[in-house]
Amino acid sequence: MSPASDTARGRLAIIAGSGFLPSYVAEAAKSAGEDPLIIALKNETDRSWEGFEHAIVGVGDFAAIDRMLDSNRIDRVVMSGAVRRRPEWREVRPTLKTLASIPSTIRTLLSGGDDTVLRMVIGLIEKNGRRVIGVQEIAPDLLAAIGPLDAIKPSAEDVKDIARAGAAADALGRLDVGQGAVSVGGRIVALEGVEGTDGMLQRVADLRAAGRISKRRRGVLVKLCKPQQDLRADLPSIGISTIENASRAGLAGVAIEAGRALILDRPAVISAAREAGIFVCGLDRGLPSWGLE
Repeated sequence: MSPASDTARGRLAIIAGSGFLPSYVAEAAKSAGEDPLIIALKNETDRSWEGFEHAIVGVGDFAAIDRMLDSNRIDRVVMSGAVRRRPEWREVRPTLKTLASIPSTIRTLLSGGDDTVLRMVIGLIEKNGRRVIGVQEIAPDLLAAIGPLDAIKPSAEDVKDIARAGAAADALGRLDVGQGAVSVGGRIVALEGVEGTDGMLQRVADLRAAGRISKRRRGVLVKLCKPQQDLRADLPSIGISTIENASRAGLAGVAIEAGRALILDRPAVISAAREAGIFVCGLDRGLPSWGLE
């Protein structure tokens, strides 16, 4: 039964941060017969929401979000897009039901890792019987598959860098710090922090230009889901900007976790990677050599 004909089903809400992902999710939901409500986060969202019912809300205004979810009969919520800044404690607006937990909420916002914060937000949204669902439930075509995305494949040296960067990304994820790492010639040269993937790749480009990284060896970016990550929020993703920045950093390619990472605008990513002469591939962390041999 389609979403449009399922009268028992409530409405879908999309909490939209920055980047292209919220737009892809909204269009996929619309194509599936949904009429999504867009809750765009103030000073974060950078898309135009013409054609969709939408409202702009502060990142920490849980009370306003809760009222919108109630008044629009929302029963499913998708969290998509990046949030570059955490709210100050003065910006947090709790609901009546969460007043008692506000001290622990503020502590988590100020000092918790990204995954810890996302789990807390999911818990707050689901207090009234709603469900938070993953982007992949609305737009499954965005998920990466195992193997190269196009004709360009990783070399034997690239596979070694993938294994090295993959181990580093896995360790980084266990610390709830970031999702990506770069290895050049078997040496870890960058780990993703709060600056995000594009910021990390700019560091690699700067280090290479300064002679701190070999110009002879190319290297690889690997992005993995954190081992403990809730798959309903903040899946690793790549888009055209990732390919362009990886190319500027002199890398041979980009590898992401199959089934647990997203490729935004796949045709454009393939075209950009082909033009730059770099590979894009999906990895299976449960297989020997990540499923690349």
